[in-house]
Amino acid sequence: MSDISSSLPRFYVLMESSQCGSTALERLPFNNTALNKLPVDDSKEPGCRTVPAACFSRIRALQPLVRPTFVAQSQSALALLDLTVQDVLSNPLGPEYLSGSRLLPGSEPAAHCYCGHQFGLFAGQLGDGAVMYLGEVESGTHGRWEVQVKGAGVTPYSRDGDGRKVLRSSIREFLCSEAMAALGIPSTRAASLVTSDLYVSRDPLNSGRRVPERCSVVLRLAPSFIRFGSFEIFLGRDDFSGLQGPSAGRHDIRAQLLDYVIETFYPCIQQTHSNRKNRNMAFFREVMMRTAKLVAQWQCVGFCHGVLNTDNMSILGLTLDYGPFGFMDRFDPDFVCNTSDKKGRYSYQAQPSVCRWNLARLAEALGSELDVAQAGAVLDEFTPTYEAFYLCIMRKKLGLVRKEEAEDRELISDLLRLMHDTGADFTNTFRLLSRVPWPEEGHSERATVGQVVDLILEQCASIEELKVANKPTMKDRELAMILSMAQTNPVMFGMVADTPGVSQQLERMGRLKELLETDQDELKRKQRDDWIRWVSRYRRRLAREYDGTVDLSLIKKERLSLMNSTNPRIVLRNYIAQNAIQAAEKGDFSEVNRVLKVLEKPYSDAFELEPSDGPNASELTVAYDMKPPAWAQRICIT
Repeated sequence: MSDISSSLPRFYVLMESSQCGSTALERLPFNNTALNKLPVDDSKEPGCRTVPAACFSRIRALQPLVRPTFVAQSQSALALLDLTVQDVLSNPLGPEYLSGSRLLPGSEPAAHCYCGHQFGLFAGQLGDGAVMYLGEVESGTHGRWEVQVKGAGVTPYSRDGDGRKVLRSSIREFLCSEAMAALGIPSTRAASLVTSDLYVSRDPLNSGRRVPERCSVVLRLAPSFIRFGSFEIFLGRDDFSGLQGPSAGRHDIRAQLLDYVIETFYPCIQQTHSNRKNRNMAFFREVMMRTAKLVAQWQCVGFCHGVLNTDNMSILGLTLDYGPFGFMDRFDPDFVCNTSDKKGRYSYQAQPSVCRWNLARLAEALGSELDVAQAGAVLDEFTPTYEAFYLCIMRKKLGLVRKEEAEDRELISDLLRLMHDTGADFTNTFRLLSRVPWPEEGHSERATVGQVVDLILEQCASIEELKVANKPTMKDRELAMILSMAQTNPVMFGMVADTPGVSQQLERMGRLKELLETDQDELKRKQRDDWIRWVSRYRRRLAREYDGTVDLSLIKKERLSLMNSTNPRIVLRNYIAQNAIQAAEKGDFSEVNRVLKVLEKPYSDAFELEPSDGPNASELTVAYDMKPPAWAQRICIT
């Protein structure tokens, strides 16, 4: 490794400079506003270190990959920089430029300093340990975009890491970034994925067995990657962890960062408020609103972030940092996508409350920039704001748009309870609901809805799957103690049974007992009756959408169009990503590109969704829109 500027002979630097602008990729108009407006650490000290009084640290040396090569590119993400796939592929230095192995003309490599609360505990300085900021590009068509490379090597914030990402995790981030954008959910973007012949040692299953994996780099885009944790670098010593931010007490820099964020990314708020405190409160409320809407959108497609720490939450309300994420298959409120999250802190149903908790940490980090009482009032608005967004999207998922009825909330909660009890596939069940026929007079209810109910039942779990799903997760000794308490000390048992963790375990035991006392045929009959009852109720609600003032055929058409554009046919399930990863690790990148093409149109019925059957394809392939195969349950994401 060597200093980017000083290690090159002067004639070589001049030669490189004279060639700048020879291709579209080399003509990217960098302006690097963040480095110009925020404090930058210019230290030449090598290695990882605490970085006080700075929001960024310059990267003094590139760490090139060995024989970098493209895996995939996203045309829609590249277009944000006014580039095409051809612009990238036609440049022989493209893989080097877009992996951080060679400096793009006009870019200024740096790493962002931030802190974070990780799994509820303040962790002190974190920062871009595997990410290199290249600068900001001002697109004539699409505005301003920060450009990053993820996996480009060691930064001052790498701690004990090597600053590298591997092909496996890079494929997941690349595909999910683009999948979320196509679903209409605010997200950072992934423009390209490069892999190489440089290897690092990893333990992918957390089993103690390390294997060599190929270093890979994702080119990421966002208006900004500033996050809640960016403001936590100013926090004083934490009472519990004993840690503090590297710029503790530097309220002047905090004000500078806040001004930069509001002036650059919330210009309407800046222009509307002349009073600083009022401006800042308007900003905090807007961040709250964006966060509430984002998590509502996640919940409505069954997405789990996996590591909802404050350092992984965007100040712009974007989905940020795709680590151990997961789309829920079988509906389960307690679904946890990250096998490292043993206590389920970031479970599916916990995401809204965790986001509110993280907003409270942001308010603490902003400190005197906010009025404490007003900030508390904004936080109190979070849950009703989230619930309003959630209910609005759920109504669309059910095709209920002409009327809002009080019973809609109960209709939705009863649907989710039924999906949970029957182990229904979240994505496929909602997609099938558009096939529920419009209520017509004189038709037998059971005969009319029977066909679609049978399709839904195909998406439900078997009795054996439900037994596994409802097995208590508490240790046997703890369960035995609780059950013994029920016999010997009913009063104490009543107190313990009301706690969330214990009541959940007792509920699981109750469901498991019912399952053990029935058989598959009896279960299916009960599930069929339960689904027919709910679908019949849903049809009665649909009928009330029609008030006689509009052509019924238009309402029916509107309902189907809305449902099929709100309920995706395809999401990036773990088994789909795993098939692409397995093929890519054998040198076949076609499945990554094929999956990308399908994910770019998640609501379309136009695609044939059978996976590739080429010579390097995985033996474990299944159609992209199928209920996941049994082997998908064994995929470990940490």
